[in-house]
Amino acid sequence: MSTIIRRIIRTPKAGLPVGPYNQAVVVDKTVYVSGQIPLKPSDGQMVEGGVAEQAKQVLENVKAVVEAAGSSMGNVVKTTILLEDIKDWPAVNEVYATYFPEKYPARAAYQVSALPKGAKVEMEAIAVVGEICDVE
Repeated sequence: MSTIIRRIIRTPKAGLPVGPYNQAVVVDKTVYVSGQIPLKPSDGQMVEGGVAEQAKQVLENVKAVVEAAGSSMGNVVKTTILLEDIKDWPAVNEVYATYFPEKYPARAAYQVSALPKGAKVEMEAIAVVGEICDVE
């Protein structure tokens, strides 16, 4: 039986976990990023402003975690977005589009009844480590 390598990712460049989980776990060449909420890494507090400002901080946190794992936003292949109010989707989508290259990741978005610390948006991601060769 072959050994599978698991590496825990923790970076001070993203909001630290608010519970018993890691910012990300890398298994082989796959990065599983835990749900990120709009916590500022500088002080652990929620970013001020509306859903667009929160989405930007969430994506900055995702980016920091993915990069700490040796990957990039261009290597994100799947995201899940949790919204306090699905009506916020257009504003979040506008911010989201600025963080990904033309080859967008697969994604899902859901409205939920509540998010940790009163966040308006949370995102999780799956990325890969290494060079991607796109085929049509």
